[in-house]
Formats: sequence, C-alpha cells, structure tokens
Amino acid sequence: MENQYTYYTPDDDNQNYNEQGGYQYQPHNEKPPKKKKTPHWVKAVCLGLAFGVAASAAFQTSNLVSDKVFGTSASKSSEKVSTVDSAKLTTSSDSSSASSDISKVASNVMPSVVSITNLSVQQVQNFFGGVQEQESKSVGSGIIISQTDTELLVVTNNHVVEGNKTLTVSFVDNKSVEAKVKGTDSSRDLAVIAIKLSDIKDSTLKKIKVATLADSKKVTVGETTIAIGNALGYGQSVTTGIVSATGRTLDGVSGTLIQTDAAINPGNSGGALLNAKGEVIGINTAKVATDAVEGMGYAIPISNASNAIKNLMNQKTKTKVAKNKQGYLGIAGVDVTSDSAEMYNMPVGVYVSEVISGGGAKKAGITKGTVITQLEGTTIDGMTALSEELQYYKIGEKVKLTIQVPSLQGEYKEKTVEVTLGTNPEQ
Repeated sequence: MENQYTYYTPDDDNQNYNEQGGYQYQPHNEKPPKKKKTPHWVKAVCLGLAFGVAASAAFQTSNLVSDKVFGTSASKSSEKVSTVDSAKLTTSSDSSSASSDISKVASNVMPSVVSITNLSVQQVQNFFGGVQEQESKSVGSGIIISQTDTELLVVTNNHVVEGNKTLTVSFVDNKSVEAKVKGTDSSRDLAVIAIKLSDIKDSTLKKIKVATLADSKKVTVGETTIAIGNALGYGQSVTTGIVSATGRTLDGVSGTLIQTDAAINPGNSGGALLNAKGEVIGINTAKVATDAVEGMGYAIPISNASNAIKNLMNQKTKTKVAKNKQGYLGIAGVDVTSDSAEMYNMPVGVYVSEVISGGGAKKAGITKGTVITQLEGTTIDGMTALSEELQYYKIGEKVKLTIQVPSLQGEYKEKTVEVTLGTNPEQ
C-alpha cells in the first residue's frame, strides 16, 4: 500500500531465493521465478514468509478472554491456565501422557490449526517502466489459541498477515470466514487475528477447538516433533521429526528459536510445532533451503512468546481506514535495523530524519534524531511496521508513540508522547 514514507519493503523477499555465503535460504512463502537483491536486514536466514501459493505454480509460504474451549479439549483436572492481565492461554499439566500414535495426535490437533489466505495489493513495474497495483494471493497457517464472548483468536506470524487487503481463515471442515488483525509484533514475527463468532457456522464451531500449549522451556534435544500447517496452500498436512537444537538465533527475529528437522514447507508459517503429546511447543516461522542443507526448520518457542501473544490478544481488533481518510504522522524516517542499532548504539525502530512542519509529530514535540519504537503498544522496527499500523487510524485520531530521545551524551531516554494525526499533504 502506498503511504507518505519512503522505506524498504520486505515484499522483495517474496519474489526470490536469497544467497549469502554459499547458503540459500527459503522463506515459507516465496515466489521462486524472479531473482532480486537480498534485503540488507536478511543475513543468513530468510524468515519463513508465509505467503504461500500464488496461482498453481508459485510458492508462497480484547478484550477479556474467556476460558472457553472448543470440542474435546483437555478436562479441567488435567490443565491449568496461565494469565497476564485479562488474557488466558490454555496450558497442559505434567500429568498428561504422551502418545506414540502420531495419527491420533494429528487427528486430535487438526481442529486447532487453520489455513490463512492473505489477499494483498502490491506495486509492480509494468512493461513501459511505470508502476501499477497488482493483487497478490498468499497463504500461511495459524493456531486457535482462545475464544472471547464475541471472537475466536488465532496466533500466526506477522509476515503471514503483513500488507493484507483481506484475510480469510479456513477451518478443519474447509469452511472459510473473514478475519481481522487484532495485534502484531514485527520484531518477534508474531500476530493475533480475530474472527467474529457470529460469522462461524454452528456446525464448524462444533468441529474446531482451542490448542493446548506446552511449556517449551522443558523441550529437550532429540524429542519427537510434529508439524501441522497449510503446506503449499493445499490444506493441512503433517510432517514429523525431532528437536534438533534449542536456543538458536536468526537475524530479523527477536529471541531464540527451536530447530527441527520436521519438514517445514511454503505455507507452514504460523502453523503448529507439537510434542508427542500433541501440545504446541512452537510456531513455525522459518527454514533453511539449499542443496547443501536438509532438514533445518525453526519455530518460535510458545513459552517465550506467551506474554507477547497475550498482549496482542487484548488489543482492540483493527479495521483498516480508507486511504484518503488515514491519519498522517508528519515525519520522514529511516529504518534502524538490528545491525545499525549495534553499530551506532541506537535502539531498533524508525529514526526520524525529518519532521514535517504543521504535522502532528511537530506539534507533539518530536524532533529530528528521535527513534520511534512503539505505536499504541505495537513494536515498530521499521517504516514498514509503522505504515502498517498507521493505516488503522483516522485523520484527527490520537495515538500514543513510544520514542527514544537522544541526549548530548549519546544515550537514549524512553518517552511516551500523544500525537494527533493530520492529513497527508500529498493527498
């Protein structure tokens, strides 16, 4: 989508394989035919971008939350609830026994995993050198994690929902409904989307259920893993393997990851990585793809992400504002990547390179050199994330920005400011 900023867009990742240092890494949602320059923020590993299959040959991979559980979820005697603020996630107890029958585990968990289709609009260069908008369809996966009185909540990857025009969720019975973004965290590659219960047929509600989450801190190398997701956009499929390693790190993703040799294919992003009990230990997010490497997939540990997920679950469900009514912050910015942040001792976010006269940022006292790190509690790690968030707010609406202000000594001090969004002068 167009906006008033000039910034790098990660959609470049969705067009090609990346090559660095003799290794080639494949996001879960790539379209292989065209090669483009690898983005500077992607080093050795490309996120498993869940944009899954475009056409038939292109690969593309609150609110008070109640403790309602669908279908055949674990009984109250065998589960406990972990809460932060008002959000709740269902977790298992140590008393549940593991099953060696993978088919039974898969059958039990399939109702908790969904397929996600992202219809987005991208700008492409035409034959005459001009730029035109083109619709692009991509796919990913998600995990049902909770239900409120009015919504069903699904966790997935941020890159699965990024840039969406519309989001469609398909359940185990192949029935599909529209979903809305509730919250995103680009730095952790996490997102929570919501589906209105009123949009889901009773017959579907009887077949789906909330996933049971494990304590991923207890995961050990060598234990069985089961991956379920919308591989290649063909619908849910199951692969198995083991935990190859824990504590792995990847450029572009905050925190550590679980490495597995269970096959992770385009469309698996946002899907479930399970233990032998059928409990979610991670959210599949990336893989390594090269002739020299086989069986290296990565998942976000569910316990490490639980606080971030619960924060996203409790955000207000977002509805996009018409382009001509979207609020304007009034700055020009530059991405501060993790590499830049380390090199220049700066926080990751958006460096304000210019403050537009008469804009909301100027009136709020934001100055050149400030780094924007959050908008209404959502992590901002670059201009793409900032633009994504601003499209949910109208002209004249007030938003809270978390900013880092530099001192004369070169240190940064965190501050929260309220900005009244203005009109884009170019509109």
